[in-house]
Amino acid sequence: MGKGSNGNVFTEKEKFRLERPNEAASKNLITWDEVRKHNNWADCWIVVNNIVYNMTNFKKKHPGGSKIIDFYAGQDATEVFNAFHKDFVRVGKYAKIYQIGMIDPNDETNKARSVEEQQKVQKELEIKRDFKKVQEIAEKMDLFKSSYTFFFLHGLQIVFFYLAGFYIQVKYGGGLIPTLCALTCHVIAQGQASWTQHDHGHSSLLPNPKYNRYIHMFFMGCIKGASADWWSFMHNLHHAKPNVINKDPDCRLEPVFVVGEINPIRRAEENVKKNAKNPYPYTIQQYLFPLAAFLLFPVFFQTTTFKHAIKKKKYLDLVSMAPMYMLYFGCGYYAFESVSKTIAYFFASRLLESAWFTWVSQCNHIVMDVHDDVEYESWLHLQIRATCNIQQSWFNDWFTGHLNFQIEHHLFPTMPRHNLHKIQPYVQSLCKKYDVDYVNKGLGEAFYDIITSLKKSGKLWQEAYDELKMSM
Repeated sequence: MGKGSNGNVFTEKEKFRLERPNEAASKNLITWDEVRKHNNWADCWIVVNNIVYNMTNFKKKHPGGSKIIDFYAGQDATEVFNAFHKDFVRVGKYAKIYQIGMIDPNDETNKARSVEEQQKVQKELEIKRDFKKVQEIAEKMDLFKSSYTFFFLHGLQIVFFYLAGFYIQVKYGGGLIPTLCALTCHVIAQGQASWTQHDHGHSSLLPNPKYNRYIHMFFMGCIKGASADWWSFMHNLHHAKPNVINKDPDCRLEPVFVVGEINPIRRAEENVKKNAKNPYPYTIQQYLFPLAAFLLFPVFFQTTTFKHAIKKKKYLDLVSMAPMYMLYFGCGYYAFESVSKTIAYFFASRLLESAWFTWVSQCNHIVMDVHDDVEYESWLHLQIRATCNIQQSWFNDWFTGHLNFQIEHHLFPTMPRHNLHKIQPYVQSLCKKYDVDYVNKGLGEAFYDIITSLKKSGKLWQEAYDELKMSM
């Protein structure tokens, strides 16, 4: 069973209509070898439910951006399609015009692989079938239905701390104690807004993604002063291919950092080949991460979010961002009566929220496997090798915005966060069945692993670089 546009469970007849090709496509049988040839920006085919779609002319119209379709060019996109979309009936209706054929049921492409590769493909197919059963369990348990009370109270908390910070500035001025109190309120508001905008960016609250976008724009724009469209664009790419080299923007950290086990060696090869110099030796990158965590928002995000909104002509995003800057600089100047102190307060808030966000977001990903794309990899395997969980507690839930259930969130990105713990036992059971490593650790251990993983990657770079230099 699934959900229709009104959020209700739709009938088997409606579900069948989603998976049934148009008349012309049903008569055109296509092999996987043929699909794989159409794997680039100018010639892009994807497969969903064994139906072949030509997405070349549709990509630019895709609400989630064109690149996310490019990532699956020449591949099976069934699982990512199911994970990202909520209104299957509407999407299925408009997708029919792009159908060009069906995967030939007698296709023997897989037989051309080695025996070992065939075994891997077969295992991934079995995982896909069992994961679909877990999805059906989640739907039957109504785990994709959100609690309006939860999101209202969480949003109320953010608005309370946000306005309390400005009230303290206006009421009590720019003395040390009032400033520290106001700063505490604003950092809490900004930190928690990072998590709730994430919820609405994934359309976790309302059945209609359009209305979720307006709420997303409020928290991302009015509270955080950033472009909602910019975040959605970047984050959709991350979810589509997490920790996949040259696809996930969150692991493209060069030349500042090298992560994983493959990137350091490739970076060393590039350094030697081009005789290029790094800004610093990567062997000390673990010491620079704590500093970089403070600078991510005020240096990188602060500029790229404006650049994206202007370049993409997202004028509504720019309008939504204005109230945040007006409040920060208006109330700040009223309290401090100084431009420099007002700017200093603004960046202090940005530095602290940046550190909070960066430590939480990176402890789930850069410590995990950073790898090349694998065409036949199941959604479960793709997501779980790139993510890990942090043990549940009331503080960890609040502090991480329920991203301590990062595995479940990546598997079910539209599932409201307050339901993630309910599906966890089923995911753990599935991982155990297929001997897939399900990582769940303490918060302190997760933070420490960031440092150790960066140290390991830096060492790999140094060893590869020295070896290549000596062989020249």
